[in-house]
Amino acid sequence: MKIAVFPGSFDPLTNGHLNIIKRASRLFDELVIAVAVNTSKSALFSSEEKVQLIDEAVKDLTNVRVITVQGLTVDLFKELKATTLVRGLRDEEDYRYERQIAEMNHQLENSVETVFLMARPQDTYVASSIIKEIAKMHGDISKFVPQNVVQPLTDKFK
Repeated sequence: MKIAVFPGSFDPLTNGHLNIIKRASRLFDELVIAVAVNTSKSALFSSEEKVQLIDEAVKDLTNVRVITVQGLTVDLFKELKATTLVRGLRDEEDYRYERQIAEMNHQLENSVETVFLMARPQDTYVASSIIKEIAKMHGDISKFVPQNVVQPLTDKFK
């Protein structure tokens, strides 16, 4: 059984994330979305809120499950007996950053294989931080996040 892990902070889940999830779910027997705590950022949504929002967005994908994780991704990888890490790339900057992480993960655990999925052209400029800024200024975020994320994100800035 091929198990893939897609780790991220997902704060909030974007349409770009959702597209990567849908595409990766077709490539593996099981896809585990690992909601991680990014210690270099302060989160808008709690881990529980993120899991709930992602669960709702992926409810039709029967081979996808969502969990929270603390600690190193490679430890989760080994625990789940995963075969692959999935990462999305928007541009060259993402590639450089993600390549460093992929190499470090491989150094920590040599069985870790990372697969990069390129973002769709319409998602290359979409970043969670930008979406939060638009929501904070009461702009329309509906074309950047799944429908079930619009109201909870809007409510965070009321």
